Amino acid sequence: QLQLVESGGGLVQPGGSLRLSCAASGFSLNDYAIGWFRQAPGKEREGVSCIRNSGGFTNYADSVKGRFTISRDNAKNTVYLQMNSLKPEDTAIYYCAPLFSCVTAATMRAFDSWGQGTQVTVSS
Repeated sequence: QLQLVESGGGLVQPGGSLRLSCAASGFSLNDYAIGWFRQAPGKEREGVSCIRNSGGFTNYADSVKGRFTISRDNAKNTVYLQMNSLKPEDTAIYYCAPLFSCVTAATMRAFDSWGQGTQVTVSS
């Protein structure tokens, strides 16, 4: 089973920043493109960003473009999501998952292997 563990969420004021981490357990992240998803209360899960194996290609949802940055450190078996200029509408549970492919954040499909996620709350 491809198990990932998300961390780094929390409560932050609008305009603030957080860095989420996605760590792999029992397998190498190097073998997979990785995506970040989020699910707000009462809404469907949506793609936020993805990064290919080598880290040379990334893609972002329009709603986060210019504010979020995805990166990976294959030596640490970890993928990150740096979130700046956070808005209340970014409030959600954030999940990472291994992908079949990373072409666009809107269309990325994940293997059915979901962790617990990490809660991000943006509020004053």
